Amino acid sequence: MKVIFLKDVGGVGRAGEVKDVADGYAQNFLISRGLAEQATSEKLAAHEKRSSEEAAAKKEKEEQLAKAVQSLEGARVEVKSRATEKGGLFKSIGAKEIIDAVSDQRNVRLPDGSVQLKQPIKTVGEHGASISAAGATAELVVAVSES
Repeated sequence: MKVIFLKDVGGVGRAGEVKDVADGYAQNFLISRGLAEQATSEKLAAHEKRSSEEAAAKKEKEEQLAKAVQSLEGARVEVKSRATEKGGLFKSIGAKEIIDAVSDQRNVRLPDGSVQLKQPIKTVGEHGASISAAGATAELVVAVSES
């Protein structure tokens, strides 16, 4: 029997997949527990339409993220942290703090893992960071000042 999976079922199928499974397994386990539905022609057409709409929305979201990343090229973001008299920071600045600063100052939500640093920032001053997400890259200036 051909079914459309509504939820992930370990070792059998993932949500959104259309697969052939044994009739008894489909009726007694998958359909009865709401894990899948029988794949009729109407349901398959609706599933295809829903899948294409989701793909279009995902593509649109990636394009918006790529434009946002490109708009950050050469931008300056300020981060404040406690520092010693000599300019050393008590706590190093990492990618998470930079993502938060970009979100607050530039209104751009970056995904985790999109900021790369050559090394953690441990001193006051200007440092470089690169951002790559959705196929776009940008170089950013991180200005660390004493709070």
